[in-house]
Amino acid sequence: MNTPAPHERGWRGSADLWLDAAYQLLIEGGVEAVKVMPLAERLGLSRTSFYWHFPDREALLDGLVTRWQSHNTANLIAQTEAPAATITQAVLNLFDCWILQDLFDSRLEFAIRTWALTDQALGKTLANADAARIAAIKAMFLRFGYPEPEADIRAHTVYLTQIGYISMRVNEPLLPRLDRIPPYALTFTGHAPSPAEVEAFRTRHMRASARP
Repeated sequence: MNTPAPHERGWRGSADLWLDAAYQLLIEGGVEAVKVMPLAERLGLSRTSFYWHFPDREALLDGLVTRWQSHNTANLIAQTEAPAATITQAVLNLFDCWILQDLFDSRLEFAIRTWALTDQALGKTLANADAARIAAIKAMFLRFGYPEPEADIRAHTVYLTQIGYISMRVNEPLLPRLDRIPPYALTFTGHAPSPAEVEAFRTRHMRASARP
């Protein structure tokens, strides 16, 4: 059976379609912009179609938070655990998150952090996510033999620097960002990445930027 196209009579969309539209409203206008009627208008669907997929607006907002957790937090932790022969290679794996939106969505991160300023429950969720991310980065440093106090400070420094980038909405072009990566790696680890590590990092990101 063919799936009805949007705007066909009786078509109600899907939960993911509504979530995708809610995501766009969230990053464009903050959580107050995420309301059922504007979503329905954007999708060209009836307001009642929404309730086939979500019992209420709060359930939709919960879905956005779940999407953020499963994307940003899960991917960041996975990158800290990716195979690496050196601490500099491990840090470069983590730095992939700061460049690739399909690994770590900085626009969503900013929107969630802004939302959490006025939502106490989300603020606690965000604090837990921050703690889990920092713990994963710390574990990465410990894996390469850094003493516990030093691993803790380095983990906080790496993470809070990037959160500063996001909170200040720094829009840095790719090439200058890539040029800063080796000095950042040296600053955060105390070791300069090898030329081969730098070249591999640059190559994968230049290739990624060239994809349509």
